[in-house]
Amino acid sequence: MTFGFQFDHVGITTSAAHLDQTIAWYRDHLDFRVIQQFEVGESVFTFIGTDNTKIEIISAGAAANPAPAAESLPASHDVERLHHICLRVPDLDAAIAELDRRGVALFAGPMTVEKSGQRFAFIRDNIGTIIEITEAVPMAG
Repeated sequence: MTFGFQFDHVGITTSAAHLDQTIAWYRDHLDFRVIQQFEVGESVFTFIGTDNTKIEIISAGAAANPAPAAESLPASHDVERLHHICLRVPDLDAAIAELDRRGVALFAGPMTVEKSGQRFAFIRDNIGTIIEITEAVPMAG
């Protein structure tokens, strides 16, 4: 038996005070839209996305223990946790230029992994979540 897994979404937690700002950051900088929002107990669950990408933002109170923002990409590797989410774009240089136009600074890159030919750069959202932006690589045949 195989599971037949397909990726569905990634979840990001934020405080209630940062929920609207976080939704707005993804809307204004990455063109995400609210797909669904609902409350369960004290928590607000907001699914945002595009036609083929979905992120769940979970807001549960004050988030008294925010993770410290990484100062650099190498320093971000020193903690056991979800490191980053990755979004693929057809043209990395065009995406970087558009992000710059929208006021989003690069956290690291752009860079290339020579062994795979993969090009990518990293940004951070308003609460410090690391987001990799990568360019599609043609499959070797």
